[in-house]
Amino acid sequence: MEAQKESFRDSISTITEEGLRNWIYPKKPKGRWHTRRVIVAIVMLTLFFAFPLIKVHGEQFMLLDILDRKFIIFGKPFFPQDFYLLAFLLVTGAVFIVLFTVIYGRVWCGWLCPQTIMMEMVYRKVEYWIEGDRPQQMKLDRMPWNKEKIRKKFTKWFLFWIITLIVTSTMWAYVAGTEYVLEFWKNPLAKPGVLTAYLVFAVIYYFVYAWFREQVCIIVCPYGRLQGVLTDENTILVTYDYKRGEKRGPMRKGQDRAALGLGDCIDCKQCVHVCPTGIDIRNGTQMECINCTACMDACDAVMDAIGKPRGLIRYASKRSIEEGTQEIFTPRVKFYTVILGIILSVFIVLLVKRPAVDLKVLRVRGQVFTELPDGSVRNYYNATLINKTTREIKDLEIKLVKPEGAGQITLVGIDDQKPDLQMGEVKQFMMYMDVPGDRMKGKTEVVFGVYDREGKLLDKYKTLFIAPVK
Repeated sequence: MEAQKESFRDSISTITEEGLRNWIYPKKPKGRWHTRRVIVAIVMLTLFFAFPLIKVHGEQFMLLDILDRKFIIFGKPFFPQDFYLLAFLLVTGAVFIVLFTVIYGRVWCGWLCPQTIMMEMVYRKVEYWIEGDRPQQMKLDRMPWNKEKIRKKFTKWFLFWIITLIVTSTMWAYVAGTEYVLEFWKNPLAKPGVLTAYLVFAVIYYFVYAWFREQVCIIVCPYGRLQGVLTDENTILVTYDYKRGEKRGPMRKGQDRAALGLGDCIDCKQCVHVCPTGIDIRNGTQMECINCTACMDACDAVMDAIGKPRGLIRYASKRSIEEGTQEIFTPRVKFYTVILGIILSVFIVLLVKRPAVDLKVLRVRGQVFTELPDGSVRNYYNATLINKTTREIKDLEIKLVKPEGAGQITLVGIDDQKPDLQMGEVKQFMMYMDVPGDRMKGKTEVVFGVYDREGKLLDKYKTLFIAPVK
């Protein structure tokens, strides 16, 4: 008997018994939860399309230019030398998602995931607008290819392609820059290689939303499979209250459901018809469920119609359904919270302490030292200065911090001994330091520092000075 109850887990809703694609026709969702998701989606889409257009000190607000190694996040420039910060940010994001999954299940999937937002709030809305709701879509797909079907299908596909081009161009602007994308579209045939790469990506993107759809969440995305590891009996999920709903049975006029041993579920299957992944939430927690709340709205509407209280399907944990209690801050949640707090604190400290100008000084390979006629010793270095701010910094000066004043520094291959750095500019040059012969012997640890025009130390770098051992 138990095996029969769990038999639904032996297959997925998008594949038939013959192994063919089972096309999902979700009913058009509506209700308070859907309205909230629409608001969240509008905010997220607005930010997505707006970020490449926003400028901060003449630079793009968000830019991830991998080829030119130029990264600007929230108006703050990052460089390859700052990858440790990005690594911390990624780890923080991962722990944050894990923590939220432990407490609130797949809130990310249902409310914030780009795949869900684009599919349900953009492409699916266009489909509803052109082809109608679930019954109309099913009827349209069953009918032969007549004028109506050709008109609706090709209109939908055409609008899907326009949306795909807009989204692909926006994503491209995050990588190559808005100006580059605008310039490219003035004459796309002038760069056939770039056009080919763009179209390949656009076709793949179009395929995902026009055909592959919910299978991204069910088959491709690993996050759904992690849900079984991360959630427990205290995790808040979209849950069917089986204690209240069972035993299921249709609603009939004048029926005494309590006397018949029937619960509030009238087996209308509205929760199944509205599900974008085609599952029956009444079977319990499933990998395919993205917690989109569509079934909650559908069920609430039915409960309103039959005069029953809402919440037969609601945000709840397994324990709250079984015992009527809800414990959120379990030991595991507290552990993840502490870990997240530590990582966030470390990230904030590293971000705040990140120097405005990054200085790197490395000894020139193949050269030990040079003895000058006056008895002093010279060492050559390769130096790099990086302006990590959004402003120009003028009159930078490199000095010896330790031992202070022990040598004379001269920059080579640069016009000014006190160079200026534009925002995000990287300057590489050679320099040498002359030290009197009696000041240093053998290998000596030295620290170079870069100072601004007010004499403030911006960054320092430790290296070696090599002199004869006498």
